[in-house]
Amino acid sequence: MVEKVTVDEGELRARLTPEQFAVTRRADTEMAFSGCFWDDHEPGTYHCLVCDAPLFAQGEKFESGSGWPSFWQPVDGAPIEERRDASHGMVRVEVVCARCDSHLGHLFDDGPPPTGKRYCINSASLRKEPA
Repeated sequence: MVEKVTVDEGELRARLTPEQFAVTRRADTEMAFSGCFWDDHEPGTYHCLVCDAPLFAQGEKFESGSGWPSFWQPVDGAPIEERRDASHGMVRVEVVCARCDSHLGHLFDDGPPPTGKRYCINSASLRKEPA
């Protein structure tokens, strides 16, 4: 069971950029190849920008060619929740932070082994802790 974190929307509006707020709170998507982590290769752990929960590690990141940071699995114990997303005329799997309900991105079944998964995550929803 994941412990929920209460998020004050006003505090978030003051702390986050308009794009970060739109992505994390309104399920918006940053433009491909525009985020700061799509081409990042430095060791570290990616955390939820809103609640700071560790989500993904550099070792599970791969080059998907999609223009967004892509991971084949989250870190052990990551508070990741998968939800059905029927927006934009298609059905996808939305990935959210289970602690604070922040939108992170989407999950697809076209990733590399060993999982075959591609967690396609917005840079605007992440903060990186260097190794």
